[in-house]
Formats: sequence, structure tokens, C-alpha cells
Amino acid sequence: MARKKKKTEESEKSGKTSDNSELGDFEGELEIDFEEDLDLEEELNLLDTEDIDAGIEIKDEIVDKDEERKQLYLSCGIHIGTKLLTGDARRFIYRQTNYGLYVIDLTQTDERLKIAAKFLSKYVEEGSDRVIVTSVRRYGKEPVKKFCKVLGCRAITTRFIPGSLTNPIIDTYIKDAGVVVIVDPHADKVILREAKLARVPVVSLFDTDDTLDGIDLAVPANNRGKKALGLAFWLLARQIMLELGKISSEDEFPHTLEEFTSKIVPLYRQDQRPQGRDGGRDGGRGQGRGQGRGQGQGRGQGQGRGQGRR
Repeated sequence: MARKKKKTEESEKSGKTSDNSELGDFEGELEIDFEEDLDLEEELNLLDTEDIDAGIEIKDEIVDKDEERKQLYLSCGIHIGTKLLTGDARRFIYRQTNYGLYVIDLTQTDERLKIAAKFLSKYVEEGSDRVIVTSVRRYGKEPVKKFCKVLGCRAITTRFIPGSLTNPIIDTYIKDAGVVVIVDPHADKVILREAKLARVPVVSLFDTDDTLDGIDLAVPANNRGKKALGLAFWLLARQIMLELGKISSEDEFPHTLEEFTSKIVPLYRQDQRPQGRDGGRDGGRGQGRGQGRGQGQGRGQGQGRGQGRR
């Protein structure tokens, strides 16, 4: 009898342990299934709480805005670099394409645009010369002018006079210069060199073939493309307005991207423009007349040669 009792107790214990192990396995599988099949939106609909729904809507809106910003970057080509790469630009590179072009990391571009806006907002004053923005490149002149018109900065889109930051005797001397913003360190090398001598901080758009010599804050971006330059200054102006408190959200910025983009048409596109009907007719008539005259001259020359031979 004692042996039977022991056997029954052992069987009951083993049954309990097996049941516990099976229950643990079932709970583990259940947790895995919930982790894999958990749909947050469906769970929130079941809960039907307004606060959590509001939080999810805000999160979706943020994701949509980030995606919209990313698509805007890609459409304007602000991430497209050159086939050359300097040691200073290596930290900003995301990858290299099959054609040999280096692609700029957009996350760093976005971060440094915000840092540059926060830095420049400390110097921006309406109608003052504390912020000097310059561009020698033709695609950068229109964005620079619009940027300075919106924020009240000093724009220099013509030739920079040497000594304007270092020589107080000349008429073009800028006394209150606090920071200089340039588009291209290669093209704007004169003011870059002078700002370095005058110890004025320099903020610059920075492409893959540029160096950091004399630049205090670099914003990695395509500084040659027309759309890229317009986008860079449009985003910078909008972010500065946010930092200054003049607008409370990005949607309140009253200016469009097209206003900051240069209207210059490249030469290769001018050649590709289709000719009008009148131009085509005139061209065809001119060609026909020229061919007719050429044929007539050829005939006259042939007859003259024939007569000479006779």
C-alpha cells in the first residue's frame, strides 16, 4: 500500500510538472504569437481611448512629415555630390553610385541645417549688416537675394571687393559683420579668405570636393544645382523664422520654394526648346532658297566649264 501511495504521489507530481511545463510552453507560444501578430491600431480601437488615439495620430503625422521632407530632399537633388571626394567630406558621405558620384547623408544635412539656423538666428537683425550672405555662382544669386529680403540680411551677389571686412578706410567696408554665409568655398574664396583674416565665423554649404579650411560650420549639400540651392536657403530661412518665433509652425511660412529657386534656364535646355511654326517655316524657306541658289550656281559653273572645253 505504501508503495502504491508513493507511486500515485510521484505520478501526480510528474503530471503537475508536465502540466506546468506545457502551460509555460503554451504561454511562451502565446506571447510570441502576440508579439508577431500584435496590431497596435486594432488594440487601440478595442480600447477606444481618446488620449491614446490622439497620440497615435500625432505620431503618424510626424512620420508623414519626415517622409515628405525626405522626398523633398530627393526630388531637389540636394544629396547628389560630385565624383571627387576630399578627406574633410568623407564624414558626410552615405554611399557611392555606380557612376562614381558620391551621395551625401541626408540625416546630417537635415541636422546641420537646423544647427546653422539656430546659430544664425542669434545674429539676424532687420536691416543690419551682421549677417552677410554671398554667392558668386549664378544659380545661388536668386536664393541669396530672397533669403536676405525675408530676413533683412546683407546680400552680396556681385564681385566682392577685397578689404571690405579688413580695411576700414575703403567705402565698401562692412563694420558690423558678425557672420558670413557662403555657397561654395571654391567660388567664394575671396570673402572666405578675408573672413578668416577678420576672424568672422563662416557658415558654408559643403559639397564632396570642398575642404574645411576657414569654414566654421559646414552644411553638407549639393551647392551647384539650381533646385538644391533654392531648397537649402528656403529651409534655412524657414527654420530661422521658427527660431526667432516669427512663425509657430512650418506651415505658417509665407514663402514658397519656387520664390527661392533661380529662374535661369541652362544653355543646353535653351537649345532643346522646340521652334515655333513661323520659325520652322522661315528656316525651311531659307534652306530651300539657299539650296536653290546653290543648284543654280552649280549649273552655271558646269555650263561655263563645258563651253571652255569646247
